[in-house]
Amino acid sequence: MFQTICVTRLKDGSMSTDKAETQRVGLERLCKPTALSKDHITIARFFPGLERVDAFFRNRGYAPHRHDTYGIGITTHGVQSFEYRGQTRHSVARQLYVLHPDELHDGRPGAKGGYGYQTLYLDPKLVHQALNGQELPFVQSPVTDDPQLRRAVHSILAHPILAHPIPANREQAIDDLTGTGLVLALSDALARLSQSRKKPVRIDAVAVATARDLLISRACDVINSVDLEDATGHDRWSLSRQFRAAYGVSPHRFQTLRRLDCVRALIDDGVSLVDAAQRTGFADQSHLSRHFRNAYGVPPGIWRSLTGNWARA
Repeated sequence: MFQTICVTRLKDGSMSTDKAETQRVGLERLCKPTALSKDHITIARFFPGLERVDAFFRNRGYAPHRHDTYGIGITTHGVQSFEYRGQTRHSVARQLYVLHPDELHDGRPGAKGGYGYQTLYLDPKLVHQALNGQELPFVQSPVTDDPQLRRAVHSILAHPILAHPIPANREQAIDDLTGTGLVLALSDALARLSQSRKKPVRIDAVAVATARDLLISRACDVINSVDLEDATGHDRWSLSRQFRAAYGVSPHRFQTLRRLDCVRALIDDGVSLVDAAQRTGFADQSHLSRHFRNAYGVPPGIWRSLTGNWARA
């Protein structure tokens, strides 16, 4: 079951670290009285292309890393501090944040008592489709209290299905129509917040989708630019530009992260890191660990322990 960690503001302005805020408005309804637990990460894949991560850390931080998804969430406890686009940002309890795909960032506690958060990792493909093939929206300020985005995030985090355990083998816990509506609300909120003034990139939707499907189907194989050119009919430079506009990352990085998806699944199954590296096309365990840390901010061994899979190693 997901655990939501919240903070209580006392009369003297200090924060209690063992009870939740009593006021319940909007997202605050998710904050129920609970004792803070040990460091952990809880992951749920409840709709294709939309993943929820709940986490709490007392002192731990993330090394600089990049996702190929949007990271949209709420800080549930304490202060979450991070470096993003050359500036130090701070998100306090109840504040929302938006991290754009492929933007380097880290994470750490910004105050005593640790920090907790709930993040929705949203596949840019869904946003691209929901916005009728437009270039991905970019939110200039990563920390926000925007009411439209708050409503969209709350609709997902407060969904009744997510209040109950989700079996590991059940990735689509929300029905298709409901999930589509939730994604559309998130996408519309991102588009409204976007302040991009760049000249839009003309995207060949069939070509980028073809490239994406090829990279997924052969995630652990060697794919070169000629393969993509032959499959799409576009030269490597045009295709890379269109691919990034549609999905937020380069084709190469997209494929690397699909390999790491396979690694995470193998970790869940208790496969050793040496075997995982061999099965997914990495040169060795150190090669795998370097890419894993760059993608998730922690080495794979730490990830295994934080997600509760260390016992099957």
